[in-house]
Amino acid sequence: MIAPVRHILSLSGGKDSAALAVYMRDKVPEMEYIFHDTGKELPETYEYLDRLEAILGKKITRTTAKQTFDTWLAVYGGMIPSKHRRWCTRMLKLRPFETYIGDDPVINYVGLRADEDREGYISSKPNIKTVYPFREDGITRADVIHILEESGLGLPTYTHWGRTRSGCFFCFYQQKVEWVRLKQNHPDLFEQAKQYEHANTVNGEAFYWNGDESLEELERPERMNQIIQNWEKQRERVRATRNNRTLLSILGGMEEEEEEEREGCLICSI
Repeated sequence: MIAPVRHILSLSGGKDSAALAVYMRDKVPEMEYIFHDTGKELPETYEYLDRLEAILGKKITRTTAKQTFDTWLAVYGGMIPSKHRRWCTRMLKLRPFETYIGDDPVINYVGLRADEDREGYISSKPNIKTVYPFREDGITRADVIHILEESGLGLPTYTHWGRTRSGCFFCFYQQKVEWVRLKQNHPDLFEQAKQYEHANTVNGEAFYWNGDESLEELERPERMNQIIQNWEKQRERVRATRNNRTLLSILGGMEEEEEEEREGCLICSI
C-alpha cells in the first residue's frame, strides 16, 4: 500500500516561513507545521511560534534532536559551528526533519520569496519534493509584510531590538552589530555564547563565532561603540542612495540592505 503524501512546512521562527504558513493555511488544510528546536533559540522565537499557532488554529509540532548541541560539540572536538562547518544545521535541524518524515512521500514547503536570489540547505532525500509557493506566485518582501500585518501576527519581536534573523542566539551569520544588540538585550545569552568560545580550544587554536575576534574583545565598551558607529555610518551611506525607505524598514526597524545581504541556512533562517 502506498503511503499518502504528507504536506510539511518547517518553521524557523522567522517572518518568511511564518508568512508562508499563514498563506498556505486555507490552501492546504492538511498541512503539518513543524519547528526543530535546538534548545538555543531566542525567547522571542518561542513567543512568536506560540502566537502563530493561535493564528493557524493548529498545533505546531516541536521536534528536538536526540543529541543536544553540547553533545554534538563534544563529538566535533569542541569546534563551534561556522559558515564552513555548519554541523549545527545538519545535526539539529536537518536530521530531526528527516527523522520526523521517515520514508513517507512528502511535499516540503519552503518560504523563499520571488525577490530572493539564493538557494539553501534542503534535504536531498528522494521521498521529499520541495516546492516554493512564494516564488511560484511572485510573492515579494512587501507581500510578506502585508500577509503578516493583515493576519495580526506582525514581525517577530526580536526585530524591535535589531535582530534580522531567526536561528540560535549565537548564530555565526549575525552581523557584529547584532552581537552588540544581543549583549544589550540578552546579556545572559551573550555570556553563554562567550563561554563556548572560552571552552573551545583545540591544538592551541581558538574558535570564535566572529572569525578572528572573540566576544570578550567585542564586548569592550569602546569596541561596541565603534561597531555601532560603523553600522550607523554604513546605514547613512545607504540611505543617501535611496529616495525613500521600504515598508520593511518602517515596520520592522531594520534596513533593507541588512535583509538583502542576509546569509544563512534555509531551514534556520526563513
